[in-house]
Amino acid sequence: MATITGPIDVSALRARLDRASTAAEQAGVDALLISPGSDLRYLIGAGGDSFERLTCLALPVGGTPTLVVPKLEQPGYAGIPTDELGVEVVTWVDGEDPYALVKAAVKGDRTAVADMMPALHTIKLGNAIGGKQSLAGPIIRELRMRKDASEIDALRKAGQAIDRVHARMGEFLRVGRTEREVAKDIAAAIVEEGHTFADFVIVGSGPNGASPHHRDSDRVIEAGEVVVIDIGGPVAEGYNSDSTRTYVMGEPKHDDVWDTYAVLQAAQKAAVEAVKPGVTCEQIDAVARTVIADAGFGEFFVHRTGHGIGLDVHEEPYIVSGNALPLEAGMAFSVEPGIYLPGRWGARIEDIVVATENGVESFNNRPHELVVL
Repeated sequence: MATITGPIDVSALRARLDRASTAAEQAGVDALLISPGSDLRYLIGAGGDSFERLTCLALPVGGTPTLVVPKLEQPGYAGIPTDELGVEVVTWVDGEDPYALVKAAVKGDRTAVADMMPALHTIKLGNAIGGKQSLAGPIIRELRMRKDASEIDALRKAGQAIDRVHARMGEFLRVGRTEREVAKDIAAAIVEEGHTFADFVIVGSGPNGASPHHRDSDRVIEAGEVVVIDIGGPVAEGYNSDSTRTYVMGEPKHDDVWDTYAVLQAAQKAAVEAVKPGVTCEQIDAVARTVIADAGFGEFFVHRTGHGIGLDVHEEPYIVSGNALPLEAGMAFSVEPGIYLPGRWGARIEDIVVATENGVESFNNRPHELVVL
């Protein structure tokens, strides 16, 4: 079923549909074919999941956007003001051919399908329409990575909500508890503080903190250990939070913690301060990486500096070496360098920021210092 939460801004959605059609034409595509997911939510305000029955928004260049949806799924889309958006709804029942309905809604045979459309539907649409298929991602992401004012407001709201969870960390993170026990309490707090659900909770204590994508385990947290807490989830508007802070349980058991963490803090601060329109994504990555490498920890920073965020936790633009994309106002992304010492401990500091006309705004404002609990 479709998921519709939060207010629907008809004028914003109509503008997105128009921009998507224009972008498709400029890319030499006759129609975009968008299945349920974040791209569909971006365009018409309804998300959801793909199943064996086809739901597809056909967005033909110069034609009428058409939502082909199983009749049994149609109630989930009832909250969408399709008339105001200029979207035609075509339903089908079991035994009918939905792929023929999509073909009837498009003009031409050069189609771009949603990146995450199941192969079950992609192949059948290709067989029905013929012609050339390509991915819609390169077209849609050019629109999605430039956030409008309402999207920035939603990301700001998400950042404030996850900051409130980090402010409560002393309630959950204590010596003698397991990572899993702590994670369970944090997940509940994420919802309590304004998210619709907890999308992810990373609790990496001691040596587990040296694994950037460790989730949680039955490991008992000990005195003196460094603990990485990386958490996030969507607010009602569908936009996500993602923030990491690093904590230590009393006096650190490793004598290199304070000096090493100071390097990380300097790298994260320098990278955030470097954000402004015109600076490239790879330059922001280089700022953080240079500070860490110059201090002798280059080999222990094992991932990109950041990722875009919005309706998906990870989306364009990616703050990584080799990405020469210049930043523009409205581009929102994480700045999250880390230092990971295998078998010992790790640390990461992460804020979500947005490039503004004059520089940068951070959506996360909890202290960046190593927090002693």
